[in-house]
Amino acid sequence: MSGAYQKTIIVQEDDLDELNHVNNVRYVQWIQDISKEHWITIAPEPMREGVIWVVMHHDITYKNSAQLGDVIHVRTFIEKSHGATSVRVVEMHDKETDKLLVRSSTEWCLLNEKSLRPIRISEAIKKIFGKSSLSD
Repeated sequence: MSGAYQKTIIVQEDDLDELNHVNNVRYVQWIQDISKEHWITIAPEPMREGVIWVVMHHDITYKNSAQLGDVIHVRTFIEKSHGATSVRVVEMHDKETDKLLVRSSTEWCLLNEKSLRPIRISEAIKKIFGKSSLSD
């Protein structure tokens, strides 16, 4: 998929809850981490200057559990953008079985870093993240 970003995570002991499964809070952290990594890795520094992204809404579906030592393939991409908001999807699969563990859809808002007011997502940002054809 154009504009997608991916990485691999190996489940550590600190990631587990009392059931010895990955804690739901850890999944949320991983969703935020890969989203930030994608932005920092793909967007050139001048594009990142003076702006910040904030979460407006998380929709997370937990399908299967992961345990200590499991290798998780994490992939994210921008599903759509409009005005100052974009919807980012994050999917996590067990690398060995390819079973879907978690799927999230998060609405992010682009803000001016100083005023903290929403600003329109530029065509340049949409283009590098694979969404240049979306209309506002």
